[in-house]
Amino acid sequence: MLVPILSRQIKSTLNKSLPKSLSCSQFHTSTTKNFDIPFLKQIPQPPGYIIGTVNDAYISPHASKTHGSLHWTVERIIAIGLVPLATVPFITGSFAPVLDSILATSVLAHSWIGFQACIIDYIPKRVYGKQHDYAMYLLSLGTLIASYGIYLIEKDVGLTGLIAKIWTGKKEEEK
Repeated sequence: MLVPILSRQIKSTLNKSLPKSLSCSQFHTSTTKNFDIPFLKQIPQPPGYIIGTVNDAYISPHASKTHGSLHWTVERIIAIGLVPLATVPFITGSFAPVLDSILATSVLAHSWIGFQACIIDYIPKRVYGKQHDYAMYLLSLGTLIASYGIYLIEKDVGLTGLIAKIWTGKKEEEK
């Protein structure tokens, strides 16, 4: 009982003795800063992002295993699988075309998942509507173009061969 009384007395004494800009209540409040993308049109949001009233029934989202733990597990398997795929060819010195293509495809899948997460986090469909869909289409188009680029690299020297040539600085001998 004595502690709350003392804390109220100390707080009121601090608030009276300190200038208004340094009072205790100023340290407990902060303004919220929204992340806005200025060139994208936003959908007006209701206060508190709440749609409906308190008395409306809750509509739960559709359950999907691909957007839950299965999705998270696939992300982690790809990320962990990249470690041996990226190190083994350089340690052993052998560049197997199959492992090289698996590495390139895994890097592309890992990048796609990462960029997809950024789009979902920073361009949410609830706020940006169609722009979210356009960003996802653009990601898919970029992934297809990157797939074609990987195909061309694999036809030539492969990803690990290209990295090894860049790392050592060796040029191809002209025939």
